[in-house]
Amino acid sequence: MNRDVFIIGFMLFSLFFGAGNLIYPPTLGIEAGTAYWSAISGFIITGVGLPILTVTAIAFVKSDARELADRVHPLFGLVFTSIAYLTIGLFFAVPRAATVAYEIGIQPFTTHSPLVLFIFTVIFFALVFWVSLNPSKMVDQIGQILTPILILAIIVLGIGSFFLLAKGPLSAPVGDYAITPFFTGFAEGYLTMDALGALAFGIILINAFKERGVTRQKDLITSILKSGLVAGVALVIIYILIGLIGTKMAVHQPFRNGGEILSSAAYMIYGDFGTLLLGIIVILACFTTTVGLVSACGQFFAKITGLSYRHIIFIVTIGGFIISNQGLDLIISYSAPVLVFIYPITIVLILLTFLHPFLKRSTYIYRGAILVTAIISLHDSLASFGIANPSVSSFINMLPFATIGLGWLIPALIGGVIGKLLTPAK
Repeated sequence: MNRDVFIIGFMLFSLFFGAGNLIYPPTLGIEAGTAYWSAISGFIITGVGLPILTVTAIAFVKSDARELADRVHPLFGLVFTSIAYLTIGLFFAVPRAATVAYEIGIQPFTTHSPLVLFIFTVIFFALVFWVSLNPSKMVDQIGQILTPILILAIIVLGIGSFFLLAKGPLSAPVGDYAITPFFTGFAEGYLTMDALGALAFGIILINAFKERGVTRQKDLITSILKSGLVAGVALVIIYILIGLIGTKMAVHQPFRNGGEILSSAAYMIYGDFGTLLLGIIVILACFTTTVGLVSACGQFFAKITGLSYRHIIFIVTIGGFIISNQGLDLIISYSAPVLVFIYPITIVLILLTFLHPFLKRSTYIYRGAILVTAIISLHDSLASFGIANPSVSSFINMLPFATIGLGWLIPALIGGVIGKLLTPAK
């Protein structure tokens, strides 16, 4: 693999690896205990494999994620991709990244106040806007500079845990990890929502390779697969490392979340330096992900609105700044139901993309599978608001795999089959 593949692969790793990716694995480790390796295997399939498949799927089309969604219907393509970009960009992931960076990277060293958050987000989003102004330079800035620092910092923390955290037998798995550790880990990886991010990052990868002279679709797909392999290997190593930290922290429970697990572990390993090291890790992870999302939103909305790329990223960074100052809890509360609705649709769309050559390009199959998935996902979204019909909920909860968040899977397959039967004969 050539140098460009490695640089773009490292950039892709950083774009994927946000604050949420730091928090899930240690929680998995502490809860899975002796079932850790089974659980982390499931997590890697959906937390690494699915996002890499998604960016590869984007390479099969000529432009971006909208072209994939247009196979259902052009109006669906416009609405779905716009909602996806707004959800993982302006309205959720962008402001969430800034607030998480503040709470874990800055707050431990200062007294929390709205003024401190305001000052931090001013600096954070000013830097995001500056780096996002030139997407081609972003590849080098993130791929060559920020990513190696991020990976090195995580490795230092992970290696320290092997020597400086208490050693002993792993604890027994708890909750669903005691019953189905693999599928519980599988569901946790699904909840990282990186497949949604991959819809946005695909256009960045395509443009990055095109700027380096890779224009033939076959070569583009191969290059993206190779860079995805680089990012995937790095993600697997890091997930395993910080997941193992969680297994070692079980004796020090209770913890409220994965961030608290890592904060405690970092302090136990290196003292105040450990807290500082974790702060660097989180801020870098949040910053690189935010730059990628802002840049992707800029490229997508500039194409469909006619506004300039600079104007779009200015709007996204200003909006992200305003929303981030409302606090993390509010951001999560209003965005989670939207994510519950849109994520299964994304997964089905990506799976259909790889089956596209075998489906004889039937839009009916797409429509059947997506429609059924959307109905079930809409129910789950409304249920998260507490407004779902109890009778409908009882039926949905009886569906296969509903207990692990995949209740839409079999109905989507049935919807696709019905769509196939309805496809007019040629």
